[in-house]
Amino acid sequence: MQSMMKDEKIRNMLHASKSAGALKVGFLLVPNFSMVAFSCAIEPLRSANRMSGCELFSWVIAGSTGETVIASNGVVVSTDGGPELLQDCRLVFACAGLDVKTQSTKETLNVIRRLDRNGAIVGAICTGTYLMAAAGLLDERRCTIHWENIDGLAEEFPHLDITNELFEIDDSRITCSGGTASLDMVLYLISQVHGQTLAAQVSDQFIHDRIREPSDRQRMELRSRLGVSHPKLLAVVGFMEHFLEEPLSQTELAQKASLSTRQLERLFRKYLSTTPTRYYLNLRLARARHLLRQTSMSILSIALACGFVSASHFSKCYREIYGKTPRAERTPDTNVAAL
Repeated sequence: MQSMMKDEKIRNMLHASKSAGALKVGFLLVPNFSMVAFSCAIEPLRSANRMSGCELFSWVIAGSTGETVIASNGVVVSTDGGPELLQDCRLVFACAGLDVKTQSTKETLNVIRRLDRNGAIVGAICTGTYLMAAAGLLDERRCTIHWENIDGLAEEFPHLDITNELFEIDDSRITCSGGTASLDMVLYLISQVHGQTLAAQVSDQFIHDRIREPSDRQRMELRSRLGVSHPKLLAVVGFMEHFLEEPLSQTELAQKASLSTRQLERLFRKYLSTTPTRYYLNLRLARARHLLRQTSMSILSIALACGFVSASHFSKCYREIYGKTPRAERTPDTNVAAL
């Protein structure tokens, strides 16, 4: 019921804009933004106009300097101008991607705060959620972000209510995890203002056979990610992913899956071409790498959060896998991981 009430406020605000003509949507692009997330947000608007035969939506693309903005894939995107063009938009999305912390400038955050004061519905796509959080717009609001960035956002803003949803709508705030989830989010908004039939027609145009719900998984199921279907192996990997901070011993993992340690080793060698110990270590180091790139946590804190008993042991294992020390991973040219 609470979720429906939150959606109702967005619906009412969008309907109020609808009565004034085409809904004007703004996109604030910051350098290294995610091209796929941006494309999946703007293309449904174009298609909705085409499918309906009416100009239901218009849009403005703005950059902090009013000039071109380079996406994370290196493609240069022209803008319509600077942030001042967004003031007439009823709905504005901050679009980000790689290295979002360095894009969190005072000027950008002030633009986002000003849009909110002017009564716009403010949203974020991919790591744009970080910008909204830094601007203070997500306090006491549910929000989401790409799964790789959840730990980093939680460490930087521990008071936020961060979920693993595809997208979140809370009051006049919309956050989207990025990637193709932007398509589902905009299709949902289209359905709220212009009906499910139009949203389905747009979805069909993009060969998108199902409009996903916000609660659908961000990540593929473990079975699909690993490319294996053995239930006991999947159970063990699931335990490993759940217990990264306090790793279980190989004996404990085997017991949880009703296996002997020898059977466990055979399963990992047969299906994953590695040992359980090595696979578990790689999972913990991968999480450490995300935290190194996305947070300001100390190296010792990251080591402990990923199940290492000391910073020196962590550094030794990290260098063995990634060819550099944890400290070197934090050099200025290192990008924040995100899609």
